[in-house]
Amino acid sequence: MTRFKAYRLFAGEDGVAGRLVDLSLDELSPGDVVIRNAYSSVNYKDALAGLGRNKIIRQYPRIGGIDLFGTVSDSRDPRFKSGDDVIVHGFGIGVDHDGGHAEYARVPGDWVMPLPQGLSLRDAATIGVAGFTAALSIDLMELNGLHPAAGRIAVNGATGGVASVAIDMLTQRGYAVTAITGKQSERDYLTGLGASEVIDRVAIGAAAKPLEKELWAGALDSLGGDALAWLTRTMQAQGVIASFGNALGPDLHTTVLPFILRGVRLIGVNANSPMPLRQKIWQRIATDLKPKHLASIAREIRLDDLPDAFRSLIENRARGRVVVALQ
Repeated sequence: MTRFKAYRLFAGEDGVAGRLVDLSLDELSPGDVVIRNAYSSVNYKDALAGLGRNKIIRQYPRIGGIDLFGTVSDSRDPRFKSGDDVIVHGFGIGVDHDGGHAEYARVPGDWVMPLPQGLSLRDAATIGVAGFTAALSIDLMELNGLHPAAGRIAVNGATGGVASVAIDMLTQRGYAVTAITGKQSERDYLTGLGASEVIDRVAIGAAAKPLEKELWAGALDSLGGDALAWLTRTMQAQGVIASFGNALGPDLHTTVLPFILRGVRLIGVNANSPMPLRQKIWQRIATDLKPKHLASIAREIRLDDLPDAFRSLIENRARGRVVVALQ
């Protein structure tokens, strides 16, 4: 019987704690495709779950990790066979279903997507669900009229995982990107990804009036709160904002004026997309949106490094993407 290592989360009287355990396949959540995981990653949601924050996980024990990248070991689903390289993210893995922070996973076949040509498993893991979110944001913004000649693109929370990949992708598409960050020490990192300008988030003032100087043709927002409100006030006419995070809080205090006087479009981005859409987006990731600076974006860890990685993300000390090597 196959036995393997997993980082499993347990709930006790003192809260949630994780530890490395030895498991067998029959101890995993049910599914008809068994995957030998090569990589997973650490996302903000993983950090919240791993530290027992926000009631992300409702039933314990649970293996976290909201994405995984590996090779099919066994399949009862005729669409997949042993040796296929695949991607899984969303559908509740790492939350309601055992996820990627283990050497093996077992999932329903409907959740599994073949690895697109042009990407290695390591590439895909560095991009991960964070990079998928970035690519989905860009795709939705372009469907709403955004193009490189329209003007500058603002990316806030710029050193985060989604934002780092987004800067790289946007640059490949020919956009002029302004990175907005509270970490001015990371200026060289951000310009290395392609940002043509780096500005300090601290310099963004409180609301003085409902509409301010028009600055941005597009914006990607991972912060919410006052940072997103400021973006709505500083968009160009017909500007497009993709909203996918709430690191500064879920509240949004703004007015309707940017939307009815400038035609600003605020688009919500949910990465847990239907399979046809995620296949389309991953195909773009492997072609016209393929990042060029993955080595700079990624830091690789092992399973026993996860607690430190969780704390680093929650305490805003992380940069780029954290890849978990599993083999």
